[in-house]
Amino acid sequence: MTSLLLTPTSLPSSLQYKALDGLTNDIKTLPPALFYDDIGARLFEEICRLPEYYPTRTELSILAQYAPVLASQVGFDAVLIEYGSGAGKKVCYLLDQLESPIAYIPVDVSRKQLLEVAAKRSEQYPALDIVPICADYTQPFNLPLLPSRSRRVAFFPGSTIGNFHPADAVSFLKSIRRVVGQNGRLILGVDRKKDPEILHAAYNDQAGITAAFNLNILAHLNREFGATFDLSRFRHISFFNDEANRIEMHLESLITHQVTVASKVIKFEAGETIQTECSYKYDEEHLTSLAERSGFNIDTLYTDEREWFWVALLHPVSTN
Repeated sequence: MTSLLLTPTSLPSSLQYKALDGLTNDIKTLPPALFYDDIGARLFEEICRLPEYYPTRTELSILAQYAPVLASQVGFDAVLIEYGSGAGKKVCYLLDQLESPIAYIPVDVSRKQLLEVAAKRSEQYPALDIVPICADYTQPFNLPLLPSRSRRVAFFPGSTIGNFHPADAVSFLKSIRRVVGQNGRLILGVDRKKDPEILHAAYNDQAGITAAFNLNILAHLNREFGATFDLSRFRHISFFNDEANRIEMHLESLITHQVTVASKVIKFEAGETIQTECSYKYDEEHLTSLAERSGFNIDTLYTDEREWFWVALLHPVSTN
C-alpha cells in the first residue's frame, strides 16, 4: 500500500524564506535542500556514478556486506524512516534483510522522485506499507499512525550529516532521537577523515557534473521563485577547509551585478560567493562526541577496507 503525506506547511514557502534569509546575510548562503528539485535529483544520481565520487560506492559496499548483521541488530517489527531518500536504492539492502518490517517511510523534498521511488518499492515489497512523505526533513513533519509494537528506525545514509554545521548536526540528531523514541535506532552514514586530495577530486569532477549540480541551485530559484540569476555570471568552486575539516562548495560571482529573488534585490560584488554546501569529515572521537551530545550511543561502526566511510548503528541513551 502506498499513500503520500504532505507537510503541514508549504514546502516552497519554507525554502523561499530560507533562501532569502541566507542571501541577505553578510556571508551569503543557500540551504542544500534547494539542490534537490527534479533536475538536481537527476544530476546527483549522475554524480554518484562518477569515478571520483567515492561515498556512494563505498557506502553501498558496506551495506552489501553488513546489512544482515544490521538487520539482526534492529530486530522485528521495524518501521524504517529514511531521511532524504533520494533514489531510494541503499534502503533495499536493509529491507531485503529485515524480518517482518511494518513500513518504509521515505522522506524527501523532490515530490516526483519520491513518488517514483515509492512506486518501485511497492512493486518490490508488496506486503510492506510504503508511506512517502514530501517534506524538508530538517523541519518537523508528521508520521502516519503506527502500531504500538513497531520499532522506529531512522536511516540517514550518504554522509549527509556532514552537511550540517556541528551545532546544527546535534539539533538535527536530537530531533531524530525524539522521532525514534527510547526503543528506536539510528543507522547513519558518515564520511571519514582522509587525504584532502581524494576529497578535492570528489567535489571537482572532470566531467563538470558537480559544477552543473551546484549551478542548478540558482536555476531552481529562477524556476520556483521567479529569481533572475544569470548562471553564466557564476562559477562553481569547491575546496577543503583544513581548519574546519570540511569540504566547502561555493558559487562565485564573476562580475558585480544584482539579482532579484521574490521581489528582493540582492547585490553581488565580483568575487563574492554564495556558500551552498559544507561537508564535514569525522574521526571516531568527533563522531562519538556528536552522538553523545545528541542523545545517542554508538553500538557498532562498520567500515570499508580502505577505512574511508562508516555506516554507524546508534541507540538512544536512556533518559531515566
